[in-house]
Amino acid sequence: MTTTSTHGLPAGNGDGRGPGTGADTAPGVDTDLSTGTGSGTSTDFGTGTGSGTGTDFGTETDSGTGAVTALGIGPAPGTDPAVVPGAATDSGFRAAPELHTAPGPRIAPGPRTAPGSGPAPGTGPTTGDRVPFFPPDLFHEDRDTLLRLLHEIGTGAEQKFILGDRTRRFEETLRDRLGAADVVACSSGTSALHLILTALGVGPGDEVVVPALGCAPLAAAVLHTGAVPVFGDVDPRTLTLDPEDARARVTPRTKALMPAHMFSVMADMPRFTALAAAEGLRLVEDSAVAQGAVLDGTPAGLWGDAGLYSFVQVKSFGMPGEGGAVVTRDEETGHRVRMLRNHGQDGVHRGLHHVIGVNSRFDEIQAVFQLHRLPGLDARLERRARIAAHYTEHLTGLPGVTTPPPGTDGRCYYVYTLLADDRDALRDHLSAEGVDTHVYYPKTLPDQAAFAPVAAGASGPGWPHARDAARRQLSLPVHHRLTDAQVERVTEAVRAHALRTRG
Repeated sequence: MTTTSTHGLPAGNGDGRGPGTGADTAPGVDTDLSTGTGSGTSTDFGTGTGSGTGTDFGTETDSGTGAVTALGIGPAPGTDPAVVPGAATDSGFRAAPELHTAPGPRIAPGPRTAPGSGPAPGTGPTTGDRVPFFPPDLFHEDRDTLLRLLHEIGTGAEQKFILGDRTRRFEETLRDRLGAADVVACSSGTSALHLILTALGVGPGDEVVVPALGCAPLAAAVLHTGAVPVFGDVDPRTLTLDPEDARARVTPRTKALMPAHMFSVMADMPRFTALAAAEGLRLVEDSAVAQGAVLDGTPAGLWGDAGLYSFVQVKSFGMPGEGGAVVTRDEETGHRVRMLRNHGQDGVHRGLHHVIGVNSRFDEIQAVFQLHRLPGLDARLERRARIAAHYTEHLTGLPGVTTPPPGTDGRCYYVYTLLADDRDALRDHLSAEGVDTHVYYPKTLPDQAAFAPVAAGASGPGWPHARDAARRQLSLPVHHRLTDAQVERVTEAVRAHALRTRG
């Protein structure tokens, strides 16, 4: 008798939907490595303090109340219930019952750690005296878990390394967390875009409206289907595709709209939803940077026909490698994406190919590693949000500097991006002060050699806001591994430059 999964696919079909052995621990739980090295010490990197017995995950066996910082960092009420009081997550956050959660961040000169706690939120090995833009110790507490999982899967009798039971559990966990109809893990966020467009029937002769400011895959994924990207200008405040400008770019050949969430702000999805419905267009939501963000009660990724997440290392739910996922409310779209990611096989008859697909499969080691890290995601996002709120509070109104729109609705805090009139001078000043920054998109897409030929025949007003943003945008460190002292250092460095040069 053939064993089938919940999606009606037989075991061992190479589609990742059949049952398998899986890891021997529940998601986010690690019992094999929870032994300490003695009272008052911690293993590996010395990340524990006080009288508790620490482990390499930052967990404690004492009854301390956890780390308390001036930012009030730690899970706010209503965050992931999988993080229980008194236990630390993989990121070093502590969900203790006595955390400070007063409104509004207040940064002290440095983090304060309660006796008996593990590492304070955002602490970890430092890299010299610089404030890093990307955390060099992102998977610091997870090293032994990753090695254990690698050994388990590599020596397991099943010898299944892609699209196995672990991938299935990862997909189903994300699906249930979102309330989606389907989640399909794939090889990257870029691949996810291409899979969605193909599944929705975008192809030669079609046009897709995309933002002029953003990552190359926004245009490249469209071109890979044989369709043509039509570049729209961005809103000067949110830096996301302007719905009114997008409306003006719609022609009889337009098949889809593809707004992208940019930096820390989600695109205006309610207006894009209305525009797509009014024009009879497909709506693809590039939510690669926005996992965990919610706008008007709807999670990022679930506003249109389909959305996606990227798990590349620097994203909010990054992992040590490439990966992504397609998310959708439509089961049929999910089914088509699932076939396309595995050479067009239907998951029932292996070796029979119903459509022209690609190899965009997901790795079993990464799937179970992401399951391990998922319970800490809410706390990591909360830390980013508090850092961003502190920046906004202390940098808004500075001469020559524009901060992102304030608030929490529709915010993802992937990165925190300023618009600075003297961007290069500010970047140089921050570098001299030991603060690393990043310029994501120094040119708009239509101004780059790869896409200029496509944009050459475009009519209309051009992309003045996108070009202005490309010239002025500068992203500050906002990752969850930053200490309070580092956040304050970044803040003061920006203020000092703005007030000195413009005051």
